Amino acid sequence: MRTRKLGTTDLDVSVIGLGTNNFGGRTDLDGSRRVIDAAIDHGVNFFDTADIYADTNSESILGQVLGERRNRIVLATKFGKPILGSPESKRASRAYIFRAVEASLQRLKTDRIDLYQQHEPDDETPIEETLGALEDLVRAGKIRYYGASNFTPEGLREAQVAAHTAGYRGFVSSQDEYSLVERSIETELLPVVRAEKLALIPFFPLASGLLTGKYSHGERPAGSRFVAWTGLGDRYLTERNLALAETFEAFAKARGHTLLELAFAWLLAQDSVPSVIAGATSPEQIVANAAAGNWQLSAADLAAFDALAA
Repeated sequence: MRTRKLGTTDLDVSVIGLGTNNFGGRTDLDGSRRVIDAAIDHGVNFFDTADIYADTNSESILGQVLGERRNRIVLATKFGKPILGSPESKRASRAYIFRAVEASLQRLKTDRIDLYQQHEPDDETPIEETLGALEDLVRAGKIRYYGASNFTPEGLREAQVAAHTAGYRGFVSSQDEYSLVERSIETELLPVVRAEKLALIPFFPLASGLLTGKYSHGERPAGSRFVAWTGLGDRYLTERNLALAETFEAFAKARGHTLLELAFAWLLAQDSVPSVIAGATSPEQIVANAAAGNWQLSAADLAAFDALAA
């Protein structure tokens, strides 16, 4: 599988990454093992998790299954959202970050995290304190780089200004929702990402399954995210989105491809996007996702799609 540099870092990441929020929840240990094995076999080397996924079980499963193969992947995790049962606030404070990173390292059974991401802003902690703690973790070798997620344009800009003022490298990436049917970041956030030369890591690239082509009539099959995760169906299975998906699927089919392949190819054609994070609950989904990373949209296809989407 093709790889790209993650922004201005020296991390080479596969153009299709693996999101692991299903591990320990919808996917048990054996199922997760099969997905991980298939991902590595198909050249996926960018694994993204978070301490809150499945109440820390996602990290634990990765640590248990990867073993020596950990050194073959770029490992990303996140901190800053409330872990189930924890009353703690100020989840971007220096004390919290130092505890969180040690806990993640232990669960992941590794001595360093390649990309440590602040999962959401913390209005109770000065951004200077957060950045200082993250810089110290880089110096200590606990993490290699750090990124942001779910920041507002103003918050991301403020963080980068604070980092540059202090002489820090600052965030190297921004992980945000971006897909064929959810493009709201293009108005304000994406210009900040571009100006700061950050890597944009899209999550929900398939709109929680809508863009796989399985929900053309709005059905909610048993076992799907739209059934397992309350509220997702109401959010994504709208008349607008279903109509867009049908139009985009016809565009892809006319070029010998699937809607899923278009969803990945279009994101990978956007500047600032080195890799698209996609979840999987089976090896078959890994195979489909990996194959989708092979389609590179031509300039003519991009122009035609832009005209269609407009």
